[in-house]
Amino acid sequence: MPSYSEPALWSDKQEAWREVMPGVRRRILAHSATGMMVMYYIESRKVFPLHSHPHAQYGVFLQGGGVFKVGDREWAVKKGDAYYVPPGVLHELRTGDEPSVIIDFFTPPREDYLAEAPPPER
Repeated sequence: MPSYSEPALWSDKQEAWREVMPGVRRRILAHSATGMMVMYYIESRKVFPLHSHPHAQYGVFLQGGGVFKVGDREWAVKKGDAYYVPPGVLHELRTGDEPSVIIDFFTPPREDYLAEAPPPER
């Protein structure tokens, strides 16, 4: 894993994308000892099931939207909306009528995603 004090660059490559469930693909964009940035492509009318994790999660919808349940809240989300999910809070996304592209940032980095995280190219 790259150190926090060293710059690093990752390029988009087809082999960096992983299908994590039907209709949901992700690419680890960048990561270091302090955080991890992940891009998701989720097809229309899909459910990213209810789950939680011990990481803080920040995100933004670059495209699409849907209904995002976070704890006891339910938000209609669209392109440009950003969010924060505290560690340990259950959350679920149901996409709408068009595909969604989302960037998430996790801190600390997701240890369970490290196996699919490519090393930096430079």
